Amino acid sequence: MSRLALGGGGGGGSTSKDGGGGGVGVFDITPHKIAVCHLIQVFAPPAQQAVPFPFQSIAQHNRLGLFLFSLTRSCEDFLEPPLEELINQLKAVGGLVTNWLSEHLRSSLLALSSPDDLFNFFDKLRVVLAAPEVANVEDDQIFLDPNSHLGIFLRCCILAFNLLTFEGVCHLLTNLGAYCNSTDSTYELPEDDDFNNESEMHDLLDVFDKYGHEYGSETHLGESSSLHLHAPKSACNFDEDNNFTEDNLGILRSRWQVEGYLNAQADFLEKDANSFPLNSFNAVLMQLQKIAPDFHRVQYLQYLNALHHDDYISASDNLHCYFDYSAGMEGLFSRSSSPPSDILLGRYETALLCLGTMHCHFGHSKKALEALTEAVRVSQQNNDDSCLAYTLAAISNLLSEIGISSTVGIIGSPYSFGTSTGLGTPLSTQQQLLVLLKRSLRRADSLKLISLLAFNHLALAKFDLKHVKRPLLSFGPKSSTRLRTCPVDVCKELWLSSNVLTEFGSDGLSLSNDNGAFSTSWLKNLANATSPWLKNSQKSRHSLINDFDVFQFHAQPSPVPGSVLQLTGASYLLRATAWEHYGSAPLVRMNALVYVTCFADAASSSELSLAYAKLIQQLAVFKGYSEAFIALKLAEEKFQSVSRSCIQLLRLQLLHERALHRGHLQIAGQVCDEFGALASSVSGVDMDLKTEASLRHARTLLASNQFSEAAAVANSLFCTCYKYNMQIENATVLLLLAEIHKKSGNAVLGLPYALASLSFCKSFNLDLLEASATLTLAELWLSLGSNHAKRASSLVHRSLPMILGHGGLELRARANIVVAKCYLSDPNFSISEDPYVVLDPLSQAAEELQILEYHEMAAEAFYLMALVYNNLGMFEEREEAAASFRKHAIALENPQDEENPLTCGV
Repeated sequence: MSRLALGGGGGGGSTSKDGGGGGVGVFDITPHKIAVCHLIQVFAPPAQQAVPFPFQSIAQHNRLGLFLFSLTRSCEDFLEPPLEELINQLKAVGGLVTNWLSEHLRSSLLALSSPDDLFNFFDKLRVVLAAPEVANVEDDQIFLDPNSHLGIFLRCCILAFNLLTFEGVCHLLTNLGAYCNSTDSTYELPEDDDFNNESEMHDLLDVFDKYGHEYGSETHLGESSSLHLHAPKSACNFDEDNNFTEDNLGILRSRWQVEGYLNAQADFLEKDANSFPLNSFNAVLMQLQKIAPDFHRVQYLQYLNALHHDDYISASDNLHCYFDYSAGMEGLFSRSSSPPSDILLGRYETALLCLGTMHCHFGHSKKALEALTEAVRVSQQNNDDSCLAYTLAAISNLLSEIGISSTVGIIGSPYSFGTSTGLGTPLSTQQQLLVLLKRSLRRADSLKLISLLAFNHLALAKFDLKHVKRPLLSFGPKSSTRLRTCPVDVCKELWLSSNVLTEFGSDGLSLSNDNGAFSTSWLKNLANATSPWLKNSQKSRHSLINDFDVFQFHAQPSPVPGSVLQLTGASYLLRATAWEHYGSAPLVRMNALVYVTCFADAASSSELSLAYAKLIQQLAVFKGYSEAFIALKLAEEKFQSVSRSCIQLLRLQLLHERALHRGHLQIAGQVCDEFGALASSVSGVDMDLKTEASLRHARTLLASNQFSEAAAVANSLFCTCYKYNMQIENATVLLLLAEIHKKSGNAVLGLPYALASLSFCKSFNLDLLEASATLTLAELWLSLGSNHAKRASSLVHRSLPMILGHGGLELRARANIVVAKCYLSDPNFSISEDPYVVLDPLSQAAEELQILEYHEMAAEAFYLMALVYNNLGMFEEREEAAASFRKHAIALENPQDEENPLTCGV
């Protein structure tokens, strides 16, 4: 016995658009769906053999099944194809059966001329779904599984027809006649009362045509490291460039399809807000609001548009208007895998959550805390567990992203977490953050909010990466604790977060994926028709028999929601950040490459630019600035519309590093000013950027030998980092202070700073920074005299495996120079016995430093080489090394005049 079960159980859909039983909107029956139902009836006629009439082979029969599967998966498009287009697509089945199918479909639809005919047609569809008795079934007989994809589609159509009033059946019959007789697709569909003006309908169609965006990926740079990001294109552009769109795509659909369109726009706003002009897109939304005044989600989209364009007044006004008019009953735009009931809950508490998130976006930390604290209270009062869980996650995200130095309790008083600790012990901000994260994690787990659960695991991984866990009890018996971070805990939380992909779909979560994505698949078809692989396939639009290939492969949206992919990708991005801290360059590159290769479609522009920035940073560290700036130029072209992106920050970082290495201190100072200008003036906001700006300012002062000023900036920065508990940054600042004292000739004063930096590095497992601090400590001991050469040599050789395995060009060169200086400072070492133990590391260092154009350190390497060659009596090599020393020394003292890269480009 053969059983047709395409798509598996539960994949077809429901009469309820939210994937549950709550019925946000009813499945609409249209003439196009009636045509599809008729084709399914031909595909699986009752009581037929394995190859039913009129099919000539099993392969031909299967091709029609695959076509119907693709067709029903995209049945909720904004625009349905007309009958002529459907018949054109049927040609993909091939053979003589195509003509028979076309004529039979057309004649059968024309035969439906009365309400009784429609009733009889849908009554016969029940027979297709009815399974025959087991005793009467032959081995090769087929029937359609009612729980298959096609079976559920038929059941939805039958149910939708049965729910129609007699007036609705008459309207359907009228539209069916227009569908069969019209040569284009301008037949009229029964719509909500919101859209009853013909001119307004055409205006709204123009809206859809103008702002139908789609992202895709092109060829990789170097086949691995770079991914192209398509600029958004309008449907009109596709029409002009490829003649792919046709006039028959101009049909206005139901309220649910408009919601799908708005959901898509919300996704695109999050991915790349700069591709949406603020005023023009807002005008489109206002036009849509005029056509449908009770469609309050338009106001929420206006809020998102203003939010992502940093328009505080407009964002606040539209957010308040949305909740004033709808009371939050329509819910929020959400692409999460949570059950719809969890998202549609919430009125006042949901408004407070959105308000707090908005203030957090604009850097208003105090106002954000006030709104979120009130959201917690109202959520508890209304027993809104889902909103409470999301609010706790929002508070924890606020605490981790924005520096808050006060130890006052975030919710209530300093003793607000007394029930969590068992005592009314005041908790620090970091301890409060940990308690919040664990509380939100427990709630998300108990409520089965999978996306929130993944987010909380990511937040815990970030916390474990940057903070040492301390006991919450201030007295009593305690187990011995190691005041160190635990990389195993970080990896565990990251694994649990990315594991959301395996959980998705295993417990029915895939049912909630229908959030309007099917409604926008027609836009995806148009976009994919312009992709490079299609253009190069030697099949032009006119030479193709039909567009079934495009329809079949691109009509279906991803079965995994974008939010799930985005969270899974974020775990790889955080992995790359973690390995940056731990000092493993290969793993940084690997995780960044995985992200840009596998998750670029779901990523926002800011996240994707961050991944590119990490890869280009690795290129600069290991290959030099020339190759890095080539890659940077390509990345800037892709992300040129993103304001204050990671690519722009990376450009400033590379310019500052190169300026310091070349001795262009004036340019380095200007770059530092650019860093300071990018940071927000609000206290506690953009702390990472402010810290980097101060660090670079201090390094610029150090390069210009202004030791007192550099030390003052570094000391002030240390106090700021301590105030905001930025311990990892403190390790870098302490190492900088040690470098300042070393270069100023105060080695004794530099030793405590180097040792303190080492202590911080060990506590946070900053292995590569620890190796750099060990190298600085060895240099400080060498500065105290030759008696400490053996101790310095021991320190250097202890850090060499890490430096040579994971260090970049500058760190490796610096280590090689220190190794040579240790040998040369040792009174028991004889150059004549083994000169290459000194010359080899110096030659390697000189080669790497010339790639970086690091004139000061390269001059030192050549100077030491000249000394060694002189002691060995190798005068020709000595002169060559001395000439190189002189060249780099002159280049450092008199840097060549060049155009300012900040104004003329790289």
